Amino acid sequence: MFTRRETTPTETTRPRAAMSRTQWAIVALALAGSLWGLTVPLSKVGMEWLGAGWLAVARFAIADPLLALIARRRLRAAITPSILAAGAVGYGAVIVLQNAGIERTSVTHASLIVGAVPVLVAVIAALTGRSTAAATTWAGSLVALAGVGLVAGGGGAGTSITGDLLVLVSVTGSAGFIVIQPRLLRGRDAGAVTAVQLAGGGLAALPFAAITEGMPPAPSAATPIVAVLALALTGTALAFWLFAWAQSHVPAEVAGAFVNLEPLVGAVTGAVVFHDAVGTPQLLGGTAILAGIALGALPRNRPAVAEESARRAVVRERRRPHDAARAVAHRPSARAAHVRRHPAGAHRIHEHAVTPQRVGQHERERVQSGLRD
Repeated sequence: MFTRRETTPTETTRPRAAMSRTQWAIVALALAGSLWGLTVPLSKVGMEWLGAGWLAVARFAIADPLLALIARRRLRAAITPSILAAGAVGYGAVIVLQNAGIERTSVTHASLIVGAVPVLVAVIAALTGRSTAAATTWAGSLVALAGVGLVAGGGGAGTSITGDLLVLVSVTGSAGFIVIQPRLLRGRDAGAVTAVQLAGGGLAALPFAAITEGMPPAPSAATPIVAVLALALTGTALAFWLFAWAQSHVPAEVAGAFVNLEPLVGAVTGAVVFHDAVGTPQLLGGTAILAGIALGALPRNRPAVAEESARRAVVRERRRPHDAARAVAHRPSARAAHVRRHPAGAHRIHEHAVTPQRVGQHERERVQSGLRD
């Protein structure tokens, strides 16, 4: 006879653990995107004191030692030339260009261009052969981009082509950084990798700031100082660490979709703090952004899971062992579990492993002996 294979506790807990990590990664991405939504208005206030270069240096100088202290026991594995170079370009150059663009264009225009990050991530991933995007991910990116266009459609004062191009170059570099980041995070601590990359970003931004802006001036008020501290602690240390940790658990295209929270939160902040006008297009755009993010975060079919389930198929009990035409069910493996019951009163079950061919031969012999009797 054949018995049903019992599922061990380890097999039942693994899918739940994986699902839990994915859910926490989505929460971390949402929080990181929301914190980044505060960086544009905070940068505007901070640049009343510091220029684009020194503002980036200040962000890294405050955030990096904090993350390095937290991840100090795992820093050694993260100190590699590739991680430092990625931080120099993905953090240092990107943020300096973004700050320079924000100085020359409006917040709404900058938000519109930042909203192109998910689409750029999907395109770069496809061009480099690293794309795992499903149709829903592409659809979500396009819907969210349309929503960003509605949010920023009102335009704003102080815009320029130069500022828009600087922000566009910045977000292109950011999209490329998002694509390569999972490979750099593999097998390493997210906090340690982020700390090393922030150090690389600071080292890249420091010469630019010193050469183009000279020495930073003394602050004339307390508000820019508070803005820079908030920008460094929440918009840099916490947001970058959360995003890096989440990227080690979800594909790049899914992570990129949550960057669209930045223009949404920025628009809400502008309406509440800076009293920017909000109308029906902005409300519709915010709804489209959230819908696009939800589409991009939808779970996708995983053939590997189905194959694993097939390998763990349950061995069913035969109802009619005397029927020679009825196929004998067994697991699709080189060996099958075969259980032989002892005579009545023995109350013992002897279990040993035999090949599927031996099982079939044994059943045929039983059927033939039954027909002779």
